[in-house]
Parts: sequence; structure tokens; C-alpha cells
Amino acid sequence: MERMLEKVLPHVTLKAKPNLESRIRTLKRDWEIVYNMFSGKDNSEFGWDKHRQMVVAKDVVWNSYINSHKAAGQFRHRSFPYYRPTYFHLCKRSSH
Repeated sequence: MERMLEKVLPHVTLKAKPNLESRIRTLKRDWEIVYNMFSGKDNSEFGWDKHRQMVVAKDVVWNSYINSHKAAGQFRHRSFPYYRPTYFHLCKRSSH
């Protein structure tokens, strides 16, 4: 990967490993936030829009949740093309 970067950007000293590790940490953090939205107690009003690939809920639900979970606010209008909602629902079922 680093050789490919060197060919495309010859005078830039980007290293693939730190960038990939950072991206993985970000994806794990994001996944945990969204997973908690589906799996938490009294969070049954969150749903999944498969066409827009994003978490959906009524404004009052979002506002209440964001009040106590600030990090979730970024996902109110953000899609998740790499996430599988089926997995969220399976995890939610197995946690009961």
C-alpha cells in the first residue's frame, strides 16, 4: 500500500499502517455508537431506512437520545453503507 502511495504521491510521506489503524478505530467507535442505539433499553423506536442506509426515528426520539448521548448526534443525517442492519437486529435479539 505504501509503495502505491509513493507512486501516486512521490513526495508525501504517508504511511498506510497508521492511517488504516486510525480508520479502523473510527469505524469501531461509530459501530458501537449505532449498535447502542439499537440495543439499548427503551430504544425500540429507532429503525433502519434500507434505501438511505441510515438510522431513522422521530425528531422527539432523536432529541431525547442526543441529550444523553452527544456522540450519536452525528448519525442523525449520516448514512452507513458499510453496516448491515440485519446484524444489529440479530445482536439485539441475542442480548435479550
